[in-house]
Amino acid sequence: MKIIFFLTLMIIMINFLLIIILNLISKKSFSDREKSSPFECGFDPKNPARLPFSLQFFLIAVIFLIFDVEITLLFPLILTLNISSIMNYTFITIFFIIVLIGGLFHEWKQGALDWAY
Repeated sequence: MKIIFFLTLMIIMINFLLIIILNLISKKSFSDREKSSPFECGFDPKNPARLPFSLQFFLIAVIFLIFDVEITLLFPLILTLNISSIMNYTFITIFFIIVLIGGLFHEWKQGALDWAY
């Protein structure tokens, strides 16, 4: 029992010693204007926080989310391949892909995919 207590105490002391040594060695001591500012994201904190946001980035993000969700809807089609008949599976898959392509063309016609004005 004494030896287990002694070994546990030694392991804890070695861990604390290693933590202290590593904190002393890895201490970063340089400081510049960017590191001392409240934001480290590249924006100047002295400027106003509300800058105009490009609507194109928002539209591309929404289109990405829509198509990402629709691709996750394609996964159950793979699982139902063994259960359903090949004709039903083919018609459902073709219909789903036509809806996706129709949505893509609609976004294209609306101008959401045009980057240059």
